[in-house]
Amino acid sequence: MSHSLFLGFVLHRRDYRDTSLLLELFGIGQGRLAAIAKGARRPRQIASALLQPFQPLWLAVSGRGEVKTLTAVEAAGPPFALIGPALVSGFYLNELLLRLLARQDPHDRLFVFYQAALAGLAEGAELERSLRRFECQLLAELGYGLNLERVADDGSPVMPERVYIYDCESGPRALDSGAQGPRVSGATLLALARDDALDPVQRREARNLLRHALAPHLGGRPMQSRELHRHWFGRAPCPKP
Repeated sequence: MSHSLFLGFVLHRRDYRDTSLLLELFGIGQGRLAAIAKGARRPRQIASALLQPFQPLWLAVSGRGEVKTLTAVEAAGPPFALIGPALVSGFYLNELLLRLLARQDPHDRLFVFYQAALAGLAEGAELERSLRRFECQLLAELGYGLNLERVADDGSPVMPERVYIYDCESGPRALDSGAQGPRVSGATLLALARDDALDPVQRREARNLLRHALAPHLGGRPMQSRELHRHWFGRAPCPKP
């Protein structure tokens, strides 16, 4: 079975046999899929230079199995130029998609969100805000959207001046409810819900909240992009995935 060209990105690549590449792709109408680029590592092969993360591509694949064969690749625009912390943040987005998406399950809205997140990172947008936005969008698209505006105990509106315990099964709970989870202010919850700018305290709370919300879906293995951030930047005061 063959497909016409679709818009996509390389999430990950590694050498395969003597001259080929094994790719993890994310594409419109395709979702996440694996494909072999046969002969892509031979000398003077343009495909090898194109098949890089953060490069928008027109792709075509063929095959009936879980691992397809790449049959066409061409640039769909310039690559997103990610440097320093923005580059590590881009790797973090890719790792989230690799870890959370099942293969061959289309998520076209999420593809649009991913492309917008890469554009924001390349344009120098606030990293923490871009990452938290995408994490919320990803959870929502997978059916695990966060309740950020209603108190789980009684359905009342979240109050910005109050502090809550966030229960990932139900949402914000009163501090005396006995719920387990991170503490987070109502102001942070509402800022996330409205995609508002976050002050330093809210950035820390939002990061802890999203890590807590993502953890059950990521399994026990550590995120390699977080380790990469620590290796490259140590304790430097830049945003962390």
